Amino acid sequence: MKLNNESLKNTDFWQKADIALPRFDREKMITATKAAPKWVHFGAGNIFRAFPAAMAQQLLEDGIETTGIIVAEGYDSEIIDKSFTNYDNLTILVTLKPDGSTEKKVIASIASSLKMDTEFDELKKIITEPSLQMASFTITEKGYSLTGRDATPFPDIAEDLKTGPAANTPKSYLGRIAALLHVRYLQGALPLAMVSMDNCSHNGDILFAAMEAFAKSWVENGTADAGFLNYVRDKSKVSFPWTMIDKITPRPDDSVRDMLAAAGLEDMDGVVTKKQTYVAPFVNAEEPQYLVVEDAFPNGKPALEKAGVLFTDKETVDNVEKMKVCTCLNPLHTSLAVFGCILGYTRISEEMKNPFLVKLVEGVGYIEGLPVVTDPGIIKPRDFIDQVIKVRLPNPFMPDAPQRIAMDTSLKIPIRFGETLKAYNNKCADLKFIPLVLAGWLRYLLGIDDEGKPFEVNPDPNLEFLTTSLSGITLGQTGPFHDKLKPILSNPAYFGVNVYEVGLGEYVEDLFTQMLAGPGAVREVLSKVCL
Repeated sequence: MKLNNESLKNTDFWQKADIALPRFDREKMITATKAAPKWVHFGAGNIFRAFPAAMAQQLLEDGIETTGIIVAEGYDSEIIDKSFTNYDNLTILVTLKPDGSTEKKVIASIASSLKMDTEFDELKKIITEPSLQMASFTITEKGYSLTGRDATPFPDIAEDLKTGPAANTPKSYLGRIAALLHVRYLQGALPLAMVSMDNCSHNGDILFAAMEAFAKSWVENGTADAGFLNYVRDKSKVSFPWTMIDKITPRPDDSVRDMLAAAGLEDMDGVVTKKQTYVAPFVNAEEPQYLVVEDAFPNGKPALEKAGVLFTDKETVDNVEKMKVCTCLNPLHTSLAVFGCILGYTRISEEMKNPFLVKLVEGVGYIEGLPVVTDPGIIKPRDFIDQVIKVRLPNPFMPDAPQRIAMDTSLKIPIRFGETLKAYNNKCADLKFIPLVLAGWLRYLLGIDDEGKPFEVNPDPNLEFLTTSLSGITLGQTGPFHDKLKPILSNPAYFGVNVYEVGLGEYVEDLFTQMLAGPGAVREVLSKVCL
């Protein structure tokens, strides 16, 4: 049986396969959405299908909304062919639960899927609809960048900034978004919420800065009138809410594909596009999910609060993000990533079977993080971290690897640990778990595992400086290593603070030295600190 509109009529098959079918009239939904769309989404990746599209489905099934989502892809158009149109815009969501069970359902809330490069005119029609309330985005943090590291605009961005919004089809993703916003402005400055759902701090401001840059350039070069810049800056017309999103949606997993194939579904193989996007006719994801959104919608909004979205003010969104990133999730991920690589683990869930690593994340989270956590009020930090440690991290069905999480760690530590160290107001001498992670990261940078075998250190923009500073240090040396460690530990760019000034420098040096004693030394240090 293939996944398409026709196959949905065979209810017996889907019931036997234990895959829930949509409980609404899909044809009516598609007609209603095309007539008066409320929601267009940019970024047709796995997180979109597993989260926003699933929320839209819930509202349709509960009879709260009558319209679905129109999705557009502007980076990798091959996604549309390979995982949308080939399956009539249907997908199978497989929720992987920590007890080993799965929940499977057909997601049918997507009314249409479009390629921004070849179907831009259709998007122009959609963007002019007065009924449109929100344009949401999951285009990754990198998708909002206008310039490279040298602050020079990317070639496509530079051309779009010069050419202006009247170009038939702008070349860059952001240029196309800005051009669509300009079309809506010309239609009578219709209001709209531009809602970034990407996992980056103050994401609404990042999206606003990109749109403002285009509007300003176009006004200055005469390709748009001054009113367009005012429109983008007018929050009563165009809003850019902050959001905090949290849901792990890994690449399509072969075990899930095999499970669906065994149930009788054909053509379930995933593909890797030319742009290295991993897609399949299904998505697999964990069950826990959070979406906290600043309530700033000048043209109204879908009733997403009925699907679990927490609408609040900007300050609370910021506090929720700080709770997650600085205390309750991200520091634990980094702790497991660093030691997982050194100890040879390839799954986070397997690490959570190691009692000393469990004690480590409990220490980082409960003992040293919670006393200074930013409490957002709408989510209890203790409940959040309980779910992370007891449900999410141990989930054996979540194929998340420490090697993936260890990427760009030098950029993560200042936020994930530095903010907590600052909160102690230089009174950090009694901490032992966070210093162990910092020492573990320095040990990781040597690229030698706990058995003395080399491994590949993940890409990091500061890797050259870090490895050069640590050059010459090998397993079995006894130090002292102060001269080599001080340039790193004293630099707030890497830790958010000068580690010596907060009273932890010597302790981190000592832990690092102990972990170099020989094969098995890292395990030994973990067992001593994490009793």
